[in-house]
Amino acid sequence: MRAHYDFEKMKGEKNPYVKSLKQPITMRLDKATVAYFKTLATDLGMPYQNLINLYLRDCAAHKKRLNLTWAS
Repeated sequence: MRAHYDFEKMKGEKNPYVKSLKQPITMRLDKATVAYFKTLATDLGMPYQNLINLYLRDCAAHKKRLNLTWAS
């Protein structure tokens, strides 16, 4: 391998498959939930939308289910 590579002459190309990787959606979240993820994302140094996506992906991968009981 070379000791030094010159990346100045490289032309950056966008990923042609990026549109098929993610699907834009609209969700209504309460302000406290958004604030929580924004604070956590700031601490981690990443966008809060990516953090929410990672959390939801983890829930889906581990087939987590919410234990929800409605009060009568």
